[in-house]
Amino acid sequence: MLVYVLNKHGEPLMPCKPKKARLLLKEKKAKVVKQTPFTIQLLYGSSGYKQPVSLGVDAGTKHIGVSATTEKNVLFEGEVQLRTDIQNLLSTKREFRRARRNRKTRYRKAKFLNRKKDKGWLAPSVKHKIDSHVTFINKINKILPIKSITVEVAQFDIQKIKNPDIEGVAYQQGEQWGFWNVREYVFYRDNHTCQHCKGKSKDKILNVHHIESRKTGGDSPNNLITLCETCHKKIHKEGLEHLFKRKSDSYRDASQMTVLRWFIYNSIREMFPIVKLTYGYITKNTRIVNGLDKTHIVDARCISGHPLAEPAGVTYFYKQVRKNNRQLHKATILKAGIRKSNKAKRFVKGFQLFDKVAYEGQTCFIFGRRQTGYFDIRLLDGTVISRSCSFKKLVIKEKASSWLVERREDRSHSSPRMNSGVSL
Repeated sequence: MLVYVLNKHGEPLMPCKPKKARLLLKEKKAKVVKQTPFTIQLLYGSSGYKQPVSLGVDAGTKHIGVSATTEKNVLFEGEVQLRTDIQNLLSTKREFRRARRNRKTRYRKAKFLNRKKDKGWLAPSVKHKIDSHVTFINKINKILPIKSITVEVAQFDIQKIKNPDIEGVAYQQGEQWGFWNVREYVFYRDNHTCQHCKGKSKDKILNVHHIESRKTGGDSPNNLITLCETCHKKIHKEGLEHLFKRKSDSYRDASQMTVLRWFIYNSIREMFPIVKLTYGYITKNTRIVNGLDKTHIVDARCISGHPLAEPAGVTYFYKQVRKNNRQLHKATILKAGIRKSNKAKRFVKGFQLFDKVAYEGQTCFIFGRRQTGYFDIRLLDGTVISRSCSFKKLVIKEKASSWLVERREDRSHSSPRMNSGVSL
């Protein structure tokens, strides 16, 4: 474990061992500025000796891996779990807004094309991921003297993934070539037959059913299936949506990564002009040659240029959560049209949602609270510590933030090793 050090002016120095930090704090030569990762600030002037520290960033749409290394040692390694609920929340917000307008201003005519998007506009879910990369790199830059940054980017050929033999004009003639719309293509693909009863209901009226919710699954053909009207009504009435599964994986992440790569690079370069690019095949080759496991953190270490640097023994896991819930009412409407309020007290017995607390010597987070003072506490990976813990047994460690961080012991050793499943 390392303790991160700032000088008197808040500029990062090289980290030190816990023993040295303990002596500095005891002699009143430093103060604690952050608990996780543990960071101290010197109270006397010191320029300090700095080594060239390189930062490797394994960019992604769901996880980010980072590793700050010198030639011999790992100074910081961490992984971020990004938010994936933004699209669903915005879709729900849009539903509520439309319903409210229909109830309150039914007389008002619909307006279209009355908003102009700025040049370079990105969907909020994609923009959030770009901002998260920049924010996380900035967090590390505040505790370590980073000299160079290397970011791994990727570009995916979705057509090639679907059909490895595709070439030439076939790129312009996709699977829906020759069909008027997606609905017609789905009927043709399913041979104009109900995929549930196989025509046994004798119902000739066909519908297109969304396997996953339209809010998150979209209108892609692999999310659509042909059902007769009888089966379609039965499935929605009896809640049998689980009977169907998507025929193939969604390519949303691959598409987002293709869009993200240059936006991430350019955003980082605006703040840190010392940024370089690398590609996945280079990282994979480095990892296999050195016999390392496949993880986001190990990939980031390979990207940094020092794959065999000695690990610090501790990694940091970050999880992003929403800051506020502004929804006024519950989604489910009660009898007699009563719309139940979605308001809850921010503080209960001095604690709030996502506070980091200590319970029986273990550090965990508040994931649920009751007015009576009992809390649902868990680790960031979802492990339940207690479903109903009294506030009297909790000790506050850190106040809630949209960036939750947990320190984890790194059980791996530094000697090279190979996964049995790695393909050469």
